[in-house]
Amino acid sequence: MKILILGAGQVGTSVAENLVSEHNDITVIDTDGARLSVLQDRLDLRGLMGNGTHVSTLQEAGAADADLFISCVTADESNLVACKIAKKVFNVPRCIARVRSSEFLDHEELMAEDGFDVDHLICPERSVTSYIEKLVEIPEALQVVDFAGGRVCAVTVRAAAGSPLADQPIQSLRERLPGADVRIIAIFRNNRLVPPEGDTRIEPGDEVLFLANTRHVRQIIRELRESDKRVKRVMIAGGGNIGLRLARGISDQCDVKVIERNRRRCEFLATQLPSRSLILNGDATDENLLEDENVAEMDLFLALTSDDEDNIMSSLLAKRMGARRVIALIGRKSYGELMEGGRIDIAISPSEATIGELLRYVRRGDVVSVHRLRHGVTEALEAIAHGDAKSSKVVGRRIEDIGLPQGATIGAVVRQDEVLMAHHDTVIESDDHVIVFVAHQRLIAQVEKLFQVSATFF
Repeated sequence: MKILILGAGQVGTSVAENLVSEHNDITVIDTDGARLSVLQDRLDLRGLMGNGTHVSTLQEAGAADADLFISCVTADESNLVACKIAKKVFNVPRCIARVRSSEFLDHEELMAEDGFDVDHLICPERSVTSYIEKLVEIPEALQVVDFAGGRVCAVTVRAAAGSPLADQPIQSLRERLPGADVRIIAIFRNNRLVPPEGDTRIEPGDEVLFLANTRHVRQIIRELRESDKRVKRVMIAGGGNIGLRLARGISDQCDVKVIERNRRRCEFLATQLPSRSLILNGDATDENLLEDENVAEMDLFLALTSDDEDNIMSSLLAKRMGARRVIALIGRKSYGELMEGGRIDIAISPSEATIGELLRYVRRGDVVSVHRLRHGVTEALEAIAHGDAKSSKVVGRRIEDIGLPQGATIGAVVRQDEVLMAHHDTVIESDDHVIVFVAHQRLIAQVEKLFQVSATFF
């Protein structure tokens, strides 16, 4: 695909990194020449210095024959205008805009053909908030992603010493829970991917990625570690868009305290959140403030400011002072990988949480959702099978006969309301939601082709 990306910031860079590895022809546009130079030195792409809301810049970038335009600069207005130009002047087939304001998200009519003419909106703040809400709901998990409208979950949990499955082979899970719909997809041990064979033993400290019917998730977690008590008391450092969205989303079931440095922002937060939420004007790295606000009694401390260093420091402080669990928003991937699993329980990358939403629109075939798992080590796709045995490479075939590339695995099939854990003799039917796990990005194109129907289908 020929792809134009407007914006070489954190999101744009992350998008470019992911798509360039799949042999796409990518051009990145930005007004900052230094950023573009760094990108061109690291990645096989073209950088163009200029303003993406100018017709001449998009023309020079090759918009006339582009397949996809992704606009992800800081200003929502610039992204919307750039998409409008790309669509109306250059007839780019698909345009995606990154927005921060919920005003645009709440009024989809503005994105219609007679409006900004944007095919898809992505909102990093919304993606990150949704991601964190699942971690609040299942506090034992390191990562939780949904498929098939929430009927199936992929969950990563760290196995604890003394748990029923510690030092036991994977196959013993089926013996212990004969009625559970579950499949262990991967084991991460010391940052290494361990193939999950039936006789592979789960060691304490392993990160176990399993796919299960959502109804059975709690039951399976109890086999890997003790259940954590429900999250009731939450402290959020940072009252920006993410902090506000999260506080608003969990205030019904949790007691929430928000620490925000900017006084005017505090006043705004007070008008947006329920009266039972406590808004504190202060610095979350202030040890005295954390002590005064009883951080030791918190079930969960979340550092969600826009500053990586502040998030790391406040999380480390909160953990040292007794917070049961801490989660930090860390933009730099190297920082996140360095901190996670030590004093910081979970490090969340905003770009990683967003990239899955965007990849959904880039994948060929009818792909419903895409998720990056464990810092991009593996990717999960939910694709809908269409056609029949003549027009499709998957419909009417047993999984063992589909010809998946080595490194790709079908984890489950969702057929209407029925969840089927995949076996070698499972036959794929038309309209099945098929959940595929891919160990290497270079295999994505091969998997996509399998789910594309031939021209005879139409």
